[in-house]
Amino acid sequence: MSTMNFDAIPRWRLPGLLRAMPKAELHIHIEGSLEPELIFRLAQRNGVTLPYASVEALRAAYAFTDLQSFLDIYYAGASVLLKEEDFFDMAWAYLERAAADNVIHTEIFFDPQTHTVRGVPFETVIKGLDHACHRAHQEMRISAKLILCFLRHLSEDEAMATLEEALPYKHHFIGVGLDSSERGHPPEKFARVFARAREAGLHLVAHAGEEGPPAYIRSALDVLHVERIDHGVRCVEDPALVQRLAAEGMALTVCPLSNVKLCVFETMADHNLPALLAAGLKATINSDDPAYFGGYMNQNFMETFAALPQLGAREAYTLARNSFEASFADAGAKSHWINQLDLAFEEAASPQ
Repeated sequence: MSTMNFDAIPRWRLPGLLRAMPKAELHIHIEGSLEPELIFRLAQRNGVTLPYASVEALRAAYAFTDLQSFLDIYYAGASVLLKEEDFFDMAWAYLERAAADNVIHTEIFFDPQTHTVRGVPFETVIKGLDHACHRAHQEMRISAKLILCFLRHLSEDEAMATLEEALPYKHHFIGVGLDSSERGHPPEKFARVFARAREAGLHLVAHAGEEGPPAYIRSALDVLHVERIDHGVRCVEDPALVQRLAAEGMALTVCPLSNVKLCVFETMADHNLPALLAAGLKATINSDDPAYFGGYMNQNFMETFAALPQLGAREAYTLARNSFEASFADAGAKSHWINQLDLAFEEAASPQ
């Protein structure tokens, strides 16, 4: 990185480079990749009646004012997922899009409680998703791992029961996370279940500092002992916290289109990603719930860089490299992916 000549990459080459460069996605909710067309196809296959008359009517409902207004539609969409093949089809559709965006490694969140509460066995969920991940590796050479998320609006006892049910399938997932409604549900509510997951040797992440205050980021670090912060954009309200995150090399999985769609920032031009990078934070770009928020990985990169002209080739490289370094892959895989990234930027910097 120290010898990379970013100034040699002309601005006009940046969009093509953003699309072509290898990258990792560390913040993707697989249920949030369920496109309206697939929702209706699965509803028909499974005999599920939806409260929307058409694909267009469902997509027209995607006018969210906050996180909760999104979650209401998100859970309605998930109601069509009943069989192992449904979970496979959903994950496969995402993985095809990820591969097309040159995502070469992805760590996928899934919400088993969204399904088990409807009577869908945990085994059905995990086997369908795991099958898609394995097949994607064989056919598309994309590395895909799963992270089980607990729904924070439910109780810790329910989360603990989910974890215990999941542990016999631990070879199918690499970690646990915490998602759903942030406000009013601080990370410390889940201290025991995260301690249990840590004892089981699982990686730990948590959503914090999206709609919740910077104090939630501190709790995620100090009480849950997470290894990554999902979102984390509100850390800038606490300068001491920003210094700490930078010093510890704590990654933030930032989701720009999501942040605008859920009114965390009014417009993309208002996004604080440049400030996060300038402060030395290990920020990454991710798609969050791309079917609902207007774009997968490359769309997030393209719209973010178009709206924030202070971001250039150096920042693109940093964001992509951060995504590999912040992943839970082994050192050999990370080194291999970063070498691929270096080659992409060296080629872009060479005279054409």
